[in-house]
Amino acid sequence: MSKGVVLLAAATLVLLGSGASAQAGGIVSGAEPTATVEISKSVDDMYSQRGPWEVSKQAGFGCCDSSGHKFDVWYPTGVGANGDRHPIITWGNGTFAHPFQYDYLLSHLASWGFVVIAPDNTNTGSGQEMLQAVDFLKGQDNDPSSVFYQSLDTDNVGAMGHSQGAVGTLNAAIMAGGAIKTAVPIELPGQFMCTLNMPKPDPAMNVCTNPQALTTGSVLYINGTASPIAPSTQPLPWEQIGVQSMQGYFDATPNSVQKAKATLIGPNHNDIQGQPGCPPNDLGCVNGVQGFLGVLTAWNMDTLQGDEYAHGAFVSGTGSMFGLPAWINQASNITG
Repeated sequence: MSKGVVLLAAATLVLLGSGASAQAGGIVSGAEPTATVEISKSVDDMYSQRGPWEVSKQAGFGCCDSSGHKFDVWYPTGVGANGDRHPIITWGNGTFAHPFQYDYLLSHLASWGFVVIAPDNTNTGSGQEMLQAVDFLKGQDNDPSSVFYQSLDTDNVGAMGHSQGAVGTLNAAIMAGGAIKTAVPIELPGQFMCTLNMPKPDPAMNVCTNPQALTTGSVLYINGTASPIAPSTQPLPWEQIGVQSMQGYFDATPNSVQKAKATLIGPNHNDIQGQPGCPPNDLGCVNGVQGFLGVLTAWNMDTLQGDEYAHGAFVSGTGSMFGLPAWINQASNITG
């Protein structure tokens, strides 16, 4: 590694996910919707709005991952009341970050009918903790004393994460052997960050060194334009020494996997942690999370709830994702 890369790695480590700071298809919840969603809205406008379910959340709901960290959960109030089954999303935090810092995003997803679980662990790069969270919820689905008893769609599980948690997201998808249907890595760092003290599974199964190992399910790569750690295209002088960009990871992902990517104009590395807009004097926040919500929610509605309207947004060339003025660098291999 060159001296310049080492200096950049050291300078940006604190940014690696740091704690600085309608439904057209799919399930029908047993809880009464709190709002209706007009199908005439664009996909981005539609899914960036709060979904039709009220949300309950609980920190430290259950114990524990292999490092002893408890799980936080966000879920539709009245989950499973009429025998409905809700898909699962497991979340991976960035370095030094905790689930509560992503509360707005994770609550938003729960309002669209997902049960979201996150280990309160600041080192999620291996993906193992995220899979342990899924196993915990599957156990809850079989426990008559649990609020989640017979209310989870355990056949439709997605993984999402930020920064180091984005690495964990893809590692979890690889290790799950098809049990995770979709992965959404947000601000996935270039491979130069793999030299830092990030926990790793077997190198042969580690997306940080072997993105070709992702061979099942689907993946949506998302980043913002203002993140030096997770650039959109291969920056000089790193083209020849591994995958250092979202474009690099997208290209290295086998074409047998349904894949898409897009870059939101403006956000920095940690804006995904924010509220809509940014609080005064928050140096870690430029634009906040609002711009991400529509595309992220639509992708999960498509892949985990079978929402055909959302699916159309990601079809290569014709999908509405390609016409959104706030996004650039869109690509997809989805043909229909």
